[in-house]
Amino acid sequence: PWPALRSAPVSPRAGQSGRTLTHGLVSWQGADHLIGGRILMTPGVSTLSSEQTVELLTAVKAFDSFTEDNDPYGEHDFGSIEMHGAKYFFKIDYYDPSLTYGSEDAADASKTVRVLTVMLADEY
Repeated sequence: PWPALRSAPVSPRAGQSGRTLTHGLVSWQGADHLIGGRILMTPGVSTLSSEQTVELLTAVKAFDSFTEDNDPYGEHDFGSIEMHGAKYFFKIDYYDPSLTYGSEDAADASKTVRVLTVMLADEY
């Protein structure tokens, strides 16, 4: 798993308030209600405007194109979306409350913090 996540404030650009840099990723505060956890965006995704970011996160939330090929275990924790000529990946991981290790019981909300990572496919 990733090392413990530590956040540091970043000077927001126009239209991008409420973002925090985390190990080269960007956490978008205020959007976390989408998954009941944290949302991290790679540098390529962080260049989107606030409107485009909301559009992308809305598409992630609505994603339901899971098949036997792209979701062989039925976990619905990874997907791919094309938007505005770019391909994006998203992945949900399950960490312990300290964000140091994987959760010992991902189904137990008291023992789990969900982390949604959204990235340009080119950044994978």
